[in-house]
Parts: sequence; structure tokens; C-alpha cells
Amino acid sequence: QVQLAESGGGLVQAGGSLRLSCAASGRTFSSYAMGWFRQAPGKEREFVAVIGWNGGTTIYADSVKGRFTISRDNAKNTVYLQMNSLKPEDTAVYYCASKLFSIVLRAEDYDYWGQGTQVTVAS
Repeated sequence: QVQLAESGGGLVQAGGSLRLSCAASGRTFSSYAMGWFRQAPGKEREFVAVIGWNGGTTIYADSVKGRFTISRDNAKNTVYLQMNSLKPEDTAVYYCASKLFSIVLRAEDYDYWGQGTQVTVAS
């Protein structure tokens, strides 16, 4: 079992950057694909990015390609989302999630979730 805790959200001006972190507990962290999702008020939870257990596979939503970078440090049980060139439409609660031995893009396919961290991008 994995427990996840996001941090690093906040208020930023359009064009700025933030780096989100997700600290995970559990001895099997390295066996999980780790994803980032976001959810704006009144909208469905949206896939942002996912990284495989070995860090060699990354997939991004078209809306964030070229701006966001997902990475992980298994020794620190932490996954990161570096967000650059932020836009107002990036405003959402950002969640990290884990899926054992799978790389999936649908929120409903993930096993564990953090509580989220708010990212607000001012226009």
C-alpha cells in the first residue's frame, strides 16, 4: 500500500513556474507508476502526466507537453511535476496517484491518491 502527500502548490502569475512534489510511503514505491492529475471546480479530473516505475517512460497530456516535466526519485520516494510557462487554464487542484505495475491514463484506474495541492495561475 502507498500513501501519498502532495506539496508545492500556490499562487503564481501567468508565465511563471512551480514544482509540485509528492512524497510516498511504502516499501514498494518503485513498483508503482506515478501519475499527476488535476481537477478544476465543476470539471472532471484530468490526466496530466505519468511516469513508469523505472522513470524511463513518461506520457503527457497534449495540453501540457513542452511545459510540464514529470520525474521521480525512488530513493526519496518522491515524484515531481515541474510546471513552466503556466497558464490560467492550469489552475486546479493537482493530485498525485499511483498504480501498481501499470502505466495508465484514466483516473479511475489508479489505486492510491493524495489529497491534492491547489495551483492557482493568475491571468
